[in-house]
Amino acid sequence: MISRRTFLSSSAVTVGFLSLRRVFAADAPPLELPQFGYGPLVADPAGVIDLPAGFSYKIFSRTGQIMDDALRVPGMHDGMATFAGPNGLTLLVRNHELLTDPSADSAFGPNNEGFSRISPGKLYDAGYGKTPAPGGTVTLVYNTKDQMLERHYLSLAGTIRNCAGGPTPWGSWITCEESVVRKNEDKFEQDHGYNFEVPASVDIGLADPTPIRAMGRFNHEAVAVDPASGIVYQTEDRSEGLLYRYIPNVKGKLLEGGKLQALRIRDKKSFDTRNWEKTRTLDPGQVLDVEWIDLEDVESPTDELRMWGYYARGAARFARGEGMWTGKDGIYFACTNGGTKKQGQIFRYTPSPHEGTADEAKQPGKLELFIEPNNSELMRNADNLTIAPWGDVVFAEDCGKANRLVGVTKQSQLYTFARNVMNDS
Repeated sequence: MISRRTFLSSSAVTVGFLSLRRVFAADAPPLELPQFGYGPLVADPAGVIDLPAGFSYKIFSRTGQIMDDALRVPGMHDGMATFAGPNGLTLLVRNHELLTDPSADSAFGPNNEGFSRISPGKLYDAGYGKTPAPGGTVTLVYNTKDQMLERHYLSLAGTIRNCAGGPTPWGSWITCEESVVRKNEDKFEQDHGYNFEVPASVDIGLADPTPIRAMGRFNHEAVAVDPASGIVYQTEDRSEGLLYRYIPNVKGKLLEGGKLQALRIRDKKSFDTRNWEKTRTLDPGQVLDVEWIDLEDVESPTDELRMWGYYARGAARFARGEGMWTGKDGIYFACTNGGTKKQGQIFRYTPSPHEGTADEAKQPGKLELFIEPNNSELMRNADNLTIAPWGDVVFAEDCGKANRLVGVTKQSQLYTFARNVMNDS
């Protein structure tokens, strides 16, 4: 998941973050770590990624490679997650944020020559047989013990701008379209702006490309699932986006329908969390009680769902909701250009003990502004994020140059873990 807008390259390489590990020589002196973080970054002689001393990376997937299904590794790598596979294997399901141009490193090749390999029922948008939507996901089967790729294949086809998403507790990846283009726009034959579910599997094959329409049609970014309730939270990449939750009718069965809602601050309708105005509305560490409001017309053809929720229903407003992840103490999510300096914010949502039920009003969920540094040395447009096993938040930047991976401790201390020196992705 620690990848955003192909954190290392929009068209060249994927680096195996899952293989990052400390390496100590047998006769090396003990390494003295600072109170937090892993020390200064060491320049990479290969000019790819700078890491602290003792860490290494391994490249195991490159754009344009021929995969085991005879298709090509697509470009524009983006959000991803790993899953435990059988016999110690690791399954990595990865997004590709491709839009329309067939030359932009699609799995089908520069002239769509691989398009004929896809069964019609396994492609969401075939572009009337001429311009198939080039986005989707790739699944990589990685031998964790031997540190090598065993196979990789296209696992979702015919979508566009698959930006982020999130893993589910039941072993699948929810991939999100960051686009709301309509049928017959840009030669598409389907509406876009939906979420799709991709099972994490060692077996080569395409997932059924069925949009989860009840989760809403908007400029999706990421999702996170509360394992206790099965509720799915969603961010929206808009400067005036909302925070959504989807309560499925059946836990773990997202396609069987459900209710879409937006977060509203209790007793503070149409609350603006962005802190863009001269008078701040929210300070780091401040905790607010929330309530959730039902949304109608969740497949809004005019992409006005957020406006209706904000103006008519009083939902809270966020500055470009991006990465989202489930931690042990709540749901964390980033807002890329929030804050007085528009350098980014990270929020934490703590679900109610009665989340999604009639009793949640007695013990409401709580929204906290976790950090807002307003300091470009510490945070430059936080984007995708994940939670380390020991609780640190790790986010990728999307500021257009020297993007980094930055860790945040529970005490809100920030440290740099990696820096992209290959390009500006």
